[in-house]
Amino acid sequence: MIRRLAERGALAGLVLASLVGPGLAAPDLENDYPTEARVDYVFGCMAANGQTREALQRCSCSLDALASILPYDKYVQASTILSMRQGIGQRSNEFRSTKMFDDKVADLRRAQAEAEIRCFRG
Repeated sequence: MIRRLAERGALAGLVLASLVGPGLAAPDLENDYPTEARVDYVFGCMAANGQTREALQRCSCSLDALASILPYDKYVQASTILSMRQGIGQRSNEFRSTKMFDDKVADLRRAQAEAEIRCFRG
């Protein structure tokens, strides 16, 4: 049974590889952020930096810079951790006191700082 599943998995992999082929490029990591997440980020950024055309341009630049540094799944993980840290109780304390979570948030903070340098201080 397991062998048949493994063979089917290998066959499926070969079929997918033949469909993709060598001519297609790898996905663009900068564009792996869903549209809804991009819009939400820019709206939040503009709320903090003004509702102007210049703020729109800088916030869009900031998101593009962030996306070029931090893959979307890591962005979601860090955002979730930050959200969970705002609560109260034992669960929130776990999110505040775990080194692994600190590292994920630190990656987001570094990416945000780089995005700010590229887009707001230039």
